Amino acid sequence: MPVIFQYAYMQRALLVGFLLAIVVACLGTVMVHKRLSLIGDALSHSSLAGVALGLLLGFNPIVGAMATCIVAAFAIEAIRKKLGNHSELAVAIVLSTGIGLAGVLSGFVRSSADFNSFLFGSIVAISGFEAKLVMILAVIVLVAFVLLYKELFYISFDEQAAAISGVPVGVVNAIFTVLTAVTVSIAARTVGALIVSSLMVVPVAAAMSLARSYKTTVLWAIFVSVTSTIGGLVLSFYIGLKPGGTIVLLSVLFFLLFRLIGYLRGRAGCTTETKGE
Repeated sequence: MPVIFQYAYMQRALLVGFLLAIVVACLGTVMVHKRLSLIGDALSHSSLAGVALGLLLGFNPIVGAMATCIVAAFAIEAIRKKLGNHSELAVAIVLSTGIGLAGVLSGFVRSSADFNSFLFGSIVAISGFEAKLVMILAVIVLVAFVLLYKELFYISFDEQAAAISGVPVGVVNAIFTVLTAVTVSIAARTVGALIVSSLMVVPVAAAMSLARSYKTTVLWAIFVSVTSTIGGLVLSFYIGLKPGGTIVLLSVLFFLLFRLIGYLRGRAGCTTETKGE
């Protein structure tokens, strides 16, 4: 048995990383196609306000992170609908609010180490309870994603057309909003609030460089996310690197590689067309 599997904490980290990678890639694909790539940043920074509130009032910081993430997510949806053509400003407004609240509340937290642990997270230090929480979340998100796949697909590209086609846009958006908020709050605890947004966007951006359909984008995003996560954990174990940062950098390398492959494939296609003429 490889050395990495002989430690219980690494077994938990690999399992949690694998599940989160799949979930985050699925949700990230919808967010990117809805032109809300920065929503992960807004929610993760809002989660820090909930963490600080939990530490101040003496309840579980993860519960506080979940609550503030859900409120922030619905606030983004509400503001986005009011702003019309400038709907992307909703993310910036909530992001600024989250940063402001987190900055103010963190000043009253006695133990800065507890608060700072949520900034970059520590997937190798998660507890058994947190691992179970991730497993439950993964099942719920994946089941919802499969059952609402067509509806999410329609909403991702055109909400008005989806509503005309009979898709319950409000209900589907509400479900997606809650799932995203809960996922970000838990992922912020395991991989860090400053990193979770990258995990939601970069694998999808890499996938879009090669994929030719929505379905293949989801599959490629999952591949990049899972490979980067497992690879990052293995490298961090054997080389002594920080897991969260290593995972993100690997996903960025995948993005660059996929862009290069897409470029070369496009050049090859142009060359073939020229020869055919």
